[in-house]
Amino acid sequence: MASIGKIARRTFLVGVAAIAGGAAFGVYMVRKDAPNPLTAGEGEATLNPYILINQDGVTIIAPRAEMGQGVHTTLAALVADEMDLAWDDITVLHGPPAQAYYNQALLGLALPFHHYADTEFKHNLRQNIGMVGKLLNLQVTGGSTSIKDAYERMRHAGASAREALKLAAAAQLGVDASTLRTENGKVIAPDGTELTYTSLAEAVRDITPPEVPLRAKADWKYLGKSMPRTDMIGKSTGTAPYAADTKLEGMKFATVRMNPRRSGMTSYDDSAAKDMPGVEAIVDLGDGIGVVASNTWLAIQAAEMVDIEWEAANYPADTDGLMAAIRASLDNDPDSSTRDDGDVNGAVEGTEITAEYTVPFLAHATMEPMNATALYTDTHLEVWSGNQAPIIVRDKCAEACGLTPEQVTVHTTLLGGGFGRRGEFDFSVHAAKIAKQFPGTPIRMTWSREEDMRHDFYRPAAMARFRGVVANGQAQLLDGKIAAPSVTHNSSMRLVGQIPPGPDRGHVEGAADQPYSIPNYRITGHLTDLQVPLGFWRSVGNSFNGFFFDTFIDEMAHAAGTDPLEFRLAMARAEHAPSAGVIETVGEMSNWGSETPANIGRGIGFTYSFGTPVAEVVEVEDTGNGIRLNKCWIACDVGTALDPSIVEAQMTSGAVFGFSAAMQGEVTFSDGAAEQYNFYDYDAMRMHNVPEFEVRILETSPHLGGVGEPGTPPSMPALGNALFDLTGTRARELPLIKTFDLIL
Repeated sequence: MASIGKIARRTFLVGVAAIAGGAAFGVYMVRKDAPNPLTAGEGEATLNPYILINQDGVTIIAPRAEMGQGVHTTLAALVADEMDLAWDDITVLHGPPAQAYYNQALLGLALPFHHYADTEFKHNLRQNIGMVGKLLNLQVTGGSTSIKDAYERMRHAGASAREALKLAAAAQLGVDASTLRTENGKVIAPDGTELTYTSLAEAVRDITPPEVPLRAKADWKYLGKSMPRTDMIGKSTGTAPYAADTKLEGMKFATVRMNPRRSGMTSYDDSAAKDMPGVEAIVDLGDGIGVVASNTWLAIQAAEMVDIEWEAANYPADTDGLMAAIRASLDNDPDSSTRDDGDVNGAVEGTEITAEYTVPFLAHATMEPMNATALYTDTHLEVWSGNQAPIIVRDKCAEACGLTPEQVTVHTTLLGGGFGRRGEFDFSVHAAKIAKQFPGTPIRMTWSREEDMRHDFYRPAAMARFRGVVANGQAQLLDGKIAAPSVTHNSSMRLVGQIPPGPDRGHVEGAADQPYSIPNYRITGHLTDLQVPLGFWRSVGNSFNGFFFDTFIDEMAHAAGTDPLEFRLAMARAEHAPSAGVIETVGEMSNWGSETPANIGRGIGFTYSFGTPVAEVVEVEDTGNGIRLNKCWIACDVGTALDPSIVEAQMTSGAVFGFSAAMQGEVTFSDGAAEQYNFYDYDAMRMHNVPEFEVRILETSPHLGGVGEPGTPPSMPALGNALFDLTGTRARELPLIKTFDLIL
């Protein structure tokens, strides 16, 4: 087999893992090591699924996708710190579809405990339950779990590899391994003799890596520090390989045009398109067409020339009908009640307030549109795809082409934005289906931006109805109803063909699981049966529930006549110290409570999500020519900050993502199709209106928290609460541009 190290910067060919399928559940199968999917060539060693050594150096195999969140840098540091590698010598590649790269942390999120209240027993239970992900081949990047999942596994991989290299060097030098030390990719003997790891590749391949203790935090060299990003040079020089950059000899180019109403196709007339110079073929995909041409632009133009009769949507055709269905769900019996403390139906003395909130459908709008490249032969399919779930992509592409999974090779490239959208397989399958019509010819399939916007798996629209009682400056009762179609049900049926058992906890996350001491506290979930395609959007249910819940908390604080920060702080202190810590810290950072000019408003937002409490204070200014977002202070507690610069970047980017949605994000429907086509009518924040940020990272939580998504949920209520402070108008509907004169 060709050496991975020698082609690492090109195609990355690896052996196919032997995947254990249909195994009975049992401790043995759960704990049994998954096969190592890496095949060592001559002069190479693959000591475990994460490390390959050859004459070109050490390659670290990342089990998770890099979509701008910096995960490959921290994953590399986990190995490098234990293995004593020189940082500049590290190469990082994404792993192939393989059971060995299953996500252990993801399933643990589903356990019916409030995450913030995890004891050591509950934390370990999450870890043990998460191991079932191995049997499910759960190789997924999502849920802000990448580092939590890899924290111990990849450090153990580095530590055992280091000791195996010392054993190989000891045998070669004729000394005891205990006399050797390692530094910057070398084994060093007491007399100063140095053997590089690369020179030991052949010798170490037959040594079984021993189990050794992990280094103490005090001995970390890279972890806990802000490291240069492993993808920084490639991305700043334009040489980083995204899926859209895939170039193969003899390549042809394609696009698709699918039913914007998300159902089938009745008929089509391609007579005007198929005779266009450079158009190679029009391919019937069942629910749409594919066009193959000499370049992408021509393929897109030809696709628009095809006259197509589409089937009608199987959901209400316009936004009003969709929102009416969601609103009606609020009056139905609840589908879940995962938080029900005290007695919300009993008599509670105090001032009662009520509020109703609404948020719209949202698109992912990744900068790189959906695309994939496929090369089909009669016996094999090769796919290049920026994706978050390689095994799902492999299996779905195999099914579409009538192949077995073992006949499909998937190369996961860098992702030009994911946010959950690239956890889907549709665009990869499109490329595979078209390539099957052109055996032996590589097909690079790229969606137009318009196709991308109209065929997203959207963040659902949602509504909430809250009732609260305050007395003596404190919350006495909070009763919330949340209605929306289920992301979990919708996506699970599409991805794995079944709905997970039990209540849909994701539907109410960000509201039912908040670390507040409220004597009477209930949140019920009301699922709406709508067939609008839905998917995981950065922070998922927390994205709308964070806005609902924390905005209502702010309303309760004002009704109680209590400072909004102090109101939250009192409830958090009685329930969860790290959450209280970030609320208190963000108050100090922003000098909360200080006198501000009449044209300045400030608001606080707080959400606990993905194991991380985050508090944000937003400052807005009435300029006389519109309201500007001036500044955002963020305090978070991630347990252990493995790379502070990446934590800070993710907190700020998460907030920007949330501000963009809160200010102007909205997908509307007419005649069954999304009305938004491109960035001109579905825009994000631009450099001129991004606020100044200040981030402070705390490390008091007992366990690692996620960082990719927790910055998003509190940003939306913090902005809305700041606008209330400025204008006296409460933000109960998103996007905010409908109510406020914002500078966009």
